[in-house]
Amino acid sequence: MSNKKIKTINELKNIVEELKRDNNKIITTNGVFDIIHIGHIRYLQEAKKLGDILIVGINSDSSVKRIKGPERPLNNENDRAEALAALECVDYVTVFTENDPIIFLQAIKPTIHVKGGDYNMSQIIEKDTVKENKGEVKLIPKVKSYSTTDLIKKIVGLYKDN
Repeated sequence: MSNKKIKTINELKNIVEELKRDNNKIITTNGVFDIIHIGHIRYLQEAKKLGDILIVGINSDSSVKRIKGPERPLNNENDRAEALAALECVDYVTVFTENDPIIFLQAIKPTIHVKGGDYNMSQIIEKDTVKENKGEVKLIPKVKSYSTTDLIKKIVGLYKDN
């Protein structure tokens, strides 16, 4: 992972401390981002509008397997990180190995942590961590009809007889 936007959580912790000294508003979000689609892109663009620096935490391959099953992810963590880092709206990307982003968020202490509108506040297990560090959690409406799982089902359906 040679992309300058891809950092370890420890590297990001130091970068963020400096950015905050310059009064930058730090936005975080997290997810698998297995097959990047327009729903992801629009979501990340909206997240970026909420502040100055957008940091995306992605689940490691091992955590994706624990959460979504042994067939996932389709794209490995390095490829997923590189694809996200290529987006203009994304400032930094990091990979975390835990099933949830709590350790990532404890290190970064974002101004705002963003989740998609397919969640409601009661489902966001990291909300207390964000609030304890003086941040807020915001929901961005989900872009309808876009999901990696749905894409996989569509592809399998189209090619199941080949």
